[in-house]
Amino acid sequence: MSEKTSRRPRPGSPGGLHGWTLRPISLLLLSLVILLLAAPSRAAGRAECRLIPSRILGRRVAYCALLPPSYDRDTSRRFAILYFLHGLGENEQVLPNSGAWNLIEDLWDQKSIGEFVIVTPDADRSFYINSRDGRVRYEDFFLREFLPLIERRYRVRADRVHRGISGVSMGGYGSLRFGFRDPELFGSVSAHSAALLAQLPRARLGSSGERALSTALGGAFGAPFDPAFWDRNSPFALVRNGPRPVGTKIYFDCGTEDEYGFNVGAQAFHDLLVSRGIPHEFHLYPGGHDEAYVAQHLPASLAFHSKAFGLDPQAN
Repeated sequence: MSEKTSRRPRPGSPGGLHGWTLRPISLLLLSLVILLLAAPSRAAGRAECRLIPSRILGRRVAYCALLPPSYDRDTSRRFAILYFLHGLGENEQVLPNSGAWNLIEDLWDQKSIGEFVIVTPDADRSFYINSRDGRVRYEDFFLREFLPLIERRYRVRADRVHRGISGVSMGGYGSLRFGFRDPELFGSVSAHSAALLAQLPRARLGSSGERALSTALGGAFGAPFDPAFWDRNSPFALVRNGPRPVGTKIYFDCGTEDEYGFNVGAQAFHDLLVSRGIPHEFHLYPGGHDEAYVAQHLPASLAFHSKAFGLDPQAN
């Protein structure tokens, strides 16, 4: 059996480190250094995660803010703001602790979206509502404490046009609900895989079914689950019974293989908006209820908000 060997080149040979080979290698390294120094550095934003006190909730609430590249560079500039609501089982770190943060930085770097601040609060399993039993008044906290504090702490343009809201799953439910319940606050609203159910499976509820559903939905809608309370808080009810939003820009999408059937609810919500003559953008795409689906379509909603804010990505 033979063994393949390699030989060290003799000094002075064409493969050695002496003689005529030293100069080309040195020039090559020098050229690479010059190119690296001359190349524009990647625009870098930053994320900061902090706690704020809440009298309404009786505890401190965590949040993370994603600040665009120009935030620290131009301290005289104010930015649009997007509130991004996480899904059930996630928390305020859903963006900075996932590939979504790199994706957002890439979009800024490639000038695919304008620069705006993105803030995610921790909402636990609240569904962003005031709970049925009145113990967790998350909606009151979000509107009365969180928004004012964030918009004092960061240099943002605190007006309807430059304030948007978005979310995924439970957060998509929350963003659509806030968008239609408080249209004077949010000029743009979007959702991915929102927890939309046009009708509850009443025939299968019963006492044990209601307890299981209450557990799955975090208890926010009662324990046992209260179908009437769910219906009253549904984005469907807000559209049917509330005033027609004027000037609100709306985007939502869902996967056609959503494991919870939210694609059916999304289609029904689209049909309802069409019947009410409410302009919106809606898509059903191949995919399930998972991170891969959101990662694929998050750039679309960010670009949607960037346009709604009136930003020019090339001016970053």
